[in-house]
Amino acid sequence: MPDIESFKKQALDELIELLKIPSISTLPEHEPDMRKAADTVEAALLRAGMTRTEQIHRANHPLVYGEWLGAPGKPTLLLYGHYDVQPADPLDEWKSPPFEPEIRDNNIYARGATDDKGQTWILVKAVEWLMQRDGKLPINIKFLVEGEEECGGEAIEAYVAEKPAQLAADAAIICDSEMFAPGLPSICIGLRGIVYGELHVEAARQDLHSGVYGGAAPNPIMAIAEILTALKDKDGHILIPGFYDRVVKPAPAEAEAWASLPFDEKEYLEKEIGATAITGEPGLSVFDKTWARPTLEVHGIRGGFVGEGAKTVIPARAVAKMSMRLVADQRPDEAISQLKAAIATVTPKGVKAEYKFLHGAGPSLVNPDNKFIHESALAMEEVFGKKTVYIRSGGSIPIVGLFDTHLGIPSVLMGFGLPDDNLHSPNEKFHVPNFYNGIDAVIRYLERLGA
Repeated sequence: MPDIESFKKQALDELIELLKIPSISTLPEHEPDMRKAADTVEAALLRAGMTRTEQIHRANHPLVYGEWLGAPGKPTLLLYGHYDVQPADPLDEWKSPPFEPEIRDNNIYARGATDDKGQTWILVKAVEWLMQRDGKLPINIKFLVEGEEECGGEAIEAYVAEKPAQLAADAAIICDSEMFAPGLPSICIGLRGIVYGELHVEAARQDLHSGVYGGAAPNPIMAIAEILTALKDKDGHILIPGFYDRVVKPAPAEAEAWASLPFDEKEYLEKEIGATAITGEPGLSVFDKTWARPTLEVHGIRGGFVGEGAKTVIPARAVAKMSMRLVADQRPDEAISQLKAAIATVTPKGVKAEYKFLHGAGPSLVNPDNKFIHESALAMEEVFGKKTVYIRSGGSIPIVGLFDTHLGIPSVLMGFGLPDDNLHSPNEKFHVPNFYNGIDAVIRYLERLGA
């Protein structure tokens, strides 16, 4: 068999082939690409030694399941990832085509490089190496890799709820998060939840001439602006009644640990955000704002005329796409009810406003004082040579809450991405040494659990 370094280089070559597949789950025209990506993942699980695999068709894109249960008396770990990716727009901002992977400055650039094909491949290849080396695994393994994480995840939500016996495990491991800083091993113990939906506003029966009717006819785009500014003020305070009631502040020890993290606010602003100022609630740290406080954000507004040139119409209808990020102990159903009530209260006269919920997930906060997280921290320390830090993430990984609710297991978030990896943005990348070190860390983790 090859040595581990040759094996990891071959794993990178295989990852490049996976990254070439434009598996964009939200766009129907990429359905053939989704099937190709699912087939590629299943084939990789078979090469990794899984004794049983299957593709589970529950909605638009299949779940890929695999298992090896040949270690009686040893723990069972559920390994999760996703093979779907976000759309790559705007294409003209990519330095190299998003589905033509290119390695520059020791980074691999492609859509899905770090979110989440690269990190899912870490799990698959760590298992494959152990199987090639030893002919067996130190613990029992179950894989669950989905194709709808970037477009709602309804299939996996239903499947986890219906199949707790098949998915039974002692813990889950998820590589879909980031290290706090280069070279600093990090385990994420807290995630924000999400409520995503659309605000639909209607007024007249049809678009109207803005000269003939301007000043008398209601304008749905202006109405959306009024509603949004009534929901959130210029200082970032969310004005929805009762919205903050369940928010749990970080414990003093956790806040103290955050204060000790290597963090340069000026560099964060310039290199990560790329704007002129950090906004949000006054008096709070960046970590409070992004890890421990809920949000209300607008992602796009559609309505009226947006083409080149001029067309002076008052639109009959408009839509705003918006989300709320939730923190412990907020509940998605309660947040939706609060949002709908607030919208009804602030809707201006002359228009009809309706909020349509699309998808959501609750927040999660894991107690790090358990064997599976402790052993992962030690494994990462062995590889990176530094003490592992515990952090939170402002993002959402809905599967964590599902595993907790339906399987009753903790999730270990061993992330190997970096803060500047441009997730969901042009020029997404994955640091190649992190890919290699990630394989080493997961190998050591599985060995420690089986010892």
